[in-house]
Amino acid sequence: AASTAVASLLISRVDCERIEALLDSPVAQSVDTSALRAELDRADVIEPARVPPDVITMNSTARFAIEGSDEVREVTLVYPRDADGSASRVSILAPVGSALLGLRVGDAVRWPVPGGHLGLRVLSIDYQPEAAGEFHR
Repeated sequence: AASTAVASLLISRVDCERIEALLDSPVAQSVDTSALRAELDRADVIEPARVPPDVITMNSTARFAIEGSDEVREVTLVYPRDADGSASRVSILAPVGSALLGLRVGDAVRWPVPGGHLGLRVLSIDYQPEAAGEFHR
């Protein structure tokens, strides 16, 4: 349930391979990864050099508008080893991390918070490894 009117989900081949390896690792065994697996199953996997610059990939930093407020939040989508518990780093294994992968600028996502959900809309991608020419980061 990432966004309404979901177009094709684009994932780089490198990200897909790393995430699949992660899903088979002990770190993922204690987590419900069904949503993430479903995302990978329906994704169009493309070469890193072909990923459009407006798509959230692993290690991308994106800015979100919180719907119904003036607040803007910036988060980086990371692998579990890089998640440091701060609100600005979201693990791909967290439910919202799975939802962020493959979102494009302009897409909206429901972010789970205590007592409900926040609506977030992707405003911009401030850093994307592929756009920066870092295809194996």
